[in-house]
Amino acid sequence: MRKFRSSQLCSKRAAALRSERGRGANQTTFSHFAISTNFREDQLWLKRVKMGVRSVCCILLISLLKYSSAHNDFFTSIGHMTDLLFTEKDLVTSLKDYIKAEESKLEQVKQWAEKLDALTATATQDPEGFLGHPVNAFKLMKRLNTEWGEVEDLVLKDMSDGFISNLTIQRQYFPNDEDQTGAAKALLRLQDTYQLDTQTISSGDLPGATTTSLPFKSTLTVEDCFELGKIAYSDADYYHTELWMAQALKQLDEGEESSVDIVTVLDYLSYSVYQQGELERALEHTKRLLSVDSQHQRALGNLKYFDYQLTKQKKAESEQSAKEESKKDQEKTAGKGDYLPERRKYEQLCRGQGIRMSPRRQSRLFCRYHNNNRHPFYVIGPVKQEDEWDRPRIIRYHNIITEKEMEKIKELAKPRLRRATISNPITGVLETAHYRISKRRATVHDPQTGKLTTAQYRVSKSAWLASYEHPVVDHINQRIEDITGLDVKTAEELQVANYGVGGQYEPHFDFGRKDEPDAFKELGTGNRIATWLFYMSDVTAGGATVFPEVGAAVKPMKGTAVFWYNLFASGEGDYSTRHAACPVLLGNKWVSNKWIHERGQEFRRPCGLKEKD
Repeated sequence: MRKFRSSQLCSKRAAALRSERGRGANQTTFSHFAISTNFREDQLWLKRVKMGVRSVCCILLISLLKYSSAHNDFFTSIGHMTDLLFTEKDLVTSLKDYIKAEESKLEQVKQWAEKLDALTATATQDPEGFLGHPVNAFKLMKRLNTEWGEVEDLVLKDMSDGFISNLTIQRQYFPNDEDQTGAAKALLRLQDTYQLDTQTISSGDLPGATTTSLPFKSTLTVEDCFELGKIAYSDADYYHTELWMAQALKQLDEGEESSVDIVTVLDYLSYSVYQQGELERALEHTKRLLSVDSQHQRALGNLKYFDYQLTKQKKAESEQSAKEESKKDQEKTAGKGDYLPERRKYEQLCRGQGIRMSPRRQSRLFCRYHNNNRHPFYVIGPVKQEDEWDRPRIIRYHNIITEKEMEKIKELAKPRLRRATISNPITGVLETAHYRISKRRATVHDPQTGKLTTAQYRVSKSAWLASYEHPVVDHINQRIEDITGLDVKTAEELQVANYGVGGQYEPHFDFGRKDEPDAFKELGTGNRIATWLFYMSDVTAGGATVFPEVGAAVKPMKGTAVFWYNLFASGEGDYSTRHAACPVLLGNKWVSNKWIHERGQEFRRPCGLKEKD
């Protein structure tokens, strides 16, 4: 708080200097034609002091901005982003106070001007007659010597001190460039995963939106669409650059007012289209650009170049035109990213498409009351159990956690939410997952080849809660043990995760594979035998847990939990449990999970003799 107080002291000191200047003005005789030397020196001295104050404030502000860099990744957690809304509300209140203060100041100046306007209009009609009255002569001297100085002080009075001070303090909690870029890329990710066109996103009419969510509907302006296009352009993602620049152009053509000019949009659009090999369309956009600005130097050069390349291309086409067209389609598809077959399965499942279970298999899925072999606690009040999938067996438990318990878990976790970590497949050490839409993807295992390949990272924040921290956490852990029959003493702490804008967790295994000998070595409790996953919020659209290998899709349902074994009874990994969390399209997703380990389960889940027992 010392830095913030220093900033306030700077403002108070500057105000005191202005006050001293005002008092000095009362003792100085002002003239319309000359200014005293002392006053000039006073001004120079005050100017130097103000410069010094500004320098100190700038240094403080820079230090705050540096400090704020540690508070990034807001976009990875909706829970943390909610705090920003209250910060912004506080700033709006402060800004309104500043506006009222400025309006009050201007009203005083206005009243003074109107009063003097009427007086001077009368006085200048007969100056000598007016000054012949001694009171008028006295008041003229008083006004020019004292009152005009007070008006000057009023005009120079800075009413923004309170607002600037508050803004400086709050700025440390502001998102940074990484947050803005991350949120933008999340929109692009949602666009690809759920196959949304730019008009749907720009209009805010997202799939799953209901009449109850209409009050929160928001649209994108030309500036917003242009910004999304620029962020894609900075990653050399010309596919998305074209889509969003075309949307910006469409809204401009429809008459939307914008600070972004059509020339700039067409410049980006023509180049992004050219980069995808569409010379004819690039030429069309360039010609339109020149029809608006005929002297645009880059467009003039591009016009000649595109025209030359197009002529050259047409000569070379002849018999290979069909092949070239096919190649263009492949290149355009590649603009969306090098998607693996698994990636396509994952996105299809997220959209509710893909593999369907046969009616015969579906008929073997049941709902039942479960007491875990007549466990004393659940004999009278058994839990509701539902089969979600047969191979691997995925079970959902209904009404397994109460509203109060979920709120307490969120309350405990929220202050400690940090960027989600993943297990490094080589070292087994947990590392922070930094998401990029087209660069630096995490290494994961391809289930077909067993080799390391690339995948996009997890976009969420998580916190870990130990059983001793609160009775609710201890009760939940005991409940998991009672229902599953597995010992949770060797399990990992309860992990709580909140997903951010377009939050997701791409396909991964929970257990360590054979080529990861050091996975979970630090824990000394063996491999992850099973996963228990609580859903602590309903999600309006998206956010399902999907299993690409088998086609299972489990939708989040508040108050339920799903459970599956990651290992066969033999201890071998079940590769069909490879799963992912789909991007959240609408809503806020809270989950908590318990990873149960092998140690302590020797007599609770005896080993099988066959590999897939």
